[in-house]
Amino acid sequence: MKKIVMTGGGSAGHVTPNIALFPSLREAGYEITYMGSYDGIEKRLIADFDIPYIGIATGKFRRYLDPKNLTDPFRVLKGFMEARKYLKEYRPNVVFSKGGFVSVPVVRAAASLDIPCIIHESDMTPGLANKLCIPVAEKVCCNFPETMRSIPNGKAVLTGSPIRSELTQGNRLAGLDMCGFSANKPVIMVIGGSLGAANVNKAVREALPKLLPDFQVVHLCGKDKLDNLYLNTEGYKQFEYIKAELKDLFAMADVVVSRAGANAICELLALKKPNILIPLPAASSRGDQLLNAQSFEAQGYSIVINEDDLTTHLLVDKIHELYFNRQHYRDAMSRSSQMDAIPSIMKLINDYSSL
Repeated sequence: MKKIVMTGGGSAGHVTPNIALFPSLREAGYEITYMGSYDGIEKRLIADFDIPYIGIATGKFRRYLDPKNLTDPFRVLKGFMEARKYLKEYRPNVVFSKGGFVSVPVVRAAASLDIPCIIHESDMTPGLANKLCIPVAEKVCCNFPETMRSIPNGKAVLTGSPIRSELTQGNRLAGLDMCGFSANKPVIMVIGGSLGAANVNKAVREALPKLLPDFQVVHLCGKDKLDNLYLNTEGYKQFEYIKAELKDLFAMADVVVSRAGANAICELLALKKPNILIPLPAASSRGDQLLNAQSFEAQGYSIVINEDDLTTHLLVDKIHELYFNRQHYRDAMSRSSQMDAIPSIMKLINDYSSL
């Protein structure tokens, strides 16, 4: 049996693409072990999958002044030693990393033992953790054609991001029933997210009087973001968060309004959902969502509204424009070479695990 160690953490976006690979890896006969931080979100997300989990010390690399900058390098060094000890004993055929700061000691330790490493970069520009891993990686899987220009020659592979297969297996009628919607009226799905989506949530709710005559709206507004004023509004259904039933809501949606996180937009691409992206502003992030959105707009997959320009009138106009031209966006997404991520990544894993 071939062995693979997977790593990535710090946020769900650094874990869910790894989870999407589990069924194919098991089908191919791999023994999977996951390596993450002692108590990070990755440990909680992996707990449901009956996969051995190895916790290591980790620290964050910051570009700003912080007292922890004095101690975290020692935590990273400790994590490197812990990862190296385990990898030396376990001897996996290959390591696959989805990024996040926990991945740095794992990838670096694997490389020191001549264990081939494949890493995945979701955003258009590599984050700091992946920048530290790229020099020792064999291949770098990318979501965006533009990313390949910033990766050393011969390492970059345009794969897209692996998405969970169950998202493609939704039931439209189940989604309509869950929301109490009619089958005779188109549905807008709004993925407002949690922290930082207050402006999106506000704009959508203010637009309801102009949207509901023509559309039904399902709104994933984030934890503690429900608005009681709209609980009984016909044609509008809001949820804090949806897990298992998300596939049914996607199946029901005709168009989507979303933030521009890399995993979210890759799901929209894989599902061929015409979309409006409202990226997180640069002031609230490192600007990666802005770049992601610009790339999707340039490839003809999305309409982009910058949050600074967001108004009720603009949102309503763009939703009508998107719906009217929805087939144009579906056709563009159908031509994408970024939708077969799992087979593409599995080929790389198989190639390097056989060395």
